[in-house]
Amino acid sequence: MPTDAARTALEVADWRRRVFALYAAVREAEDPEDAHELWRIERDDLMARHPATPLLPADRLMFEGLTIAPYDAAWRYELPIVEAEPGGFEFATGTDGVVPFERLGRVEIPDAGSLDLWRLTTYGGGVFIPLRDRLAGSPGGTYGGGRYLIDTIKGADLGSDAAGRTIVIDFNFAYNPSCAYDPKWACPLAQPGNVLPIAVPVGELYG
Repeated sequence: MPTDAARTALEVADWRRRVFALYAAVREAEDPEDAHELWRIERDDLMARHPATPLLPADRLMFEGLTIAPYDAAWRYELPIVEAEPGGFEFATGTDGVVPFERLGRVEIPDAGSLDLWRLTTYGGGVFIPLRDRLAGSPGGTYGGGRYLIDTIKGADLGSDAAGRTIVIDFNFAYNPSCAYDPKWACPLAQPGNVLPIAVPVGELYG
């Protein structure tokens, strides 16, 4: 029989395997709205039934689905990655030690501001784009600590063009980090360059 630690590791590996497969299906879909509906259904299933869910046991018993806004195509962009000032930050976790991030560039969101792109400089070098908007922390708004748009090391990848230096930014796929549901998780949150001064009413909401 596997130890508790081994069982947990296998459960997390299966969670990530399913997330990678889900985002692959999202990228392959011809209609972003259909892809969003698939994303919503699969995330609800993961949260409700998967042993690696971040939902606390009491919340899992009462769970009827995540609060996700209807798809709005106006919040989908394919944007060039432009230069940004060099920079970085370090984030201390309980399991992985101190995780360093390096700023890769930024994207300009029409009529909304800009978001920094970050690279994990250890264990795989994934691209990470967190987001905090004006609705953060408000009743019926978004999670106070912010949400994630892209986290390629965990599979959350909507598509990019390395040759053209563009990336797909679709706010409809913004989702809450695990720490929004279980305080035992330590989640890197939005840095100053990832805070938008506007309300972003799409994606996963909170409260």
